[in-house]
Amino acid sequence: MSLFLTCPVDSVDRATAFYTALGWTLNAEMSDHNVSCFAIAADQYVMLGSREMYAAVGGAEDLIGGPDTPSKITVSFDLGSREAVDELVERAGAAGGRIGDTDDYPFMYQRQFDDPDGYHYSPFWMKPAADPSE
Repeated sequence: MSLFLTCPVDSVDRATAFYTALGWTLNAEMSDHNVSCFAIAADQYVMLGSREMYAAVGGAEDLIGGPDTPSKITVSFDLGSREAVDELVERAGAAGGRIGDTDDYPFMYQRQFDDPDGYHYSPFWMKPAADPSE
């Protein structure tokens, strides 16, 4: 099953620059001046569409949200290491994202960031199981 998260954005160019800075891969075949499609994992994509394009698809004329409105969803995904989580969040901050909390649980390390349009991301790293002999 493929997963597509479609997010209306104020500026497709700005959103494209932000997600490119994260190191995510632009799918040029599924992108144009109205939408940028980024592969975040195998068969998983973030579609960043102009508000006009978003409203035209599915009749969503009344858009809720924007950079000053809290995100209605959190996009969480695992990465291979604590360092990978830190690197992604630092790239998000350098590209204009807002850095949020850091949670360091016994089983998981997690950080938060919002993109310039207010979408909330929560990358995490699951810690290896503790050695039971310790």
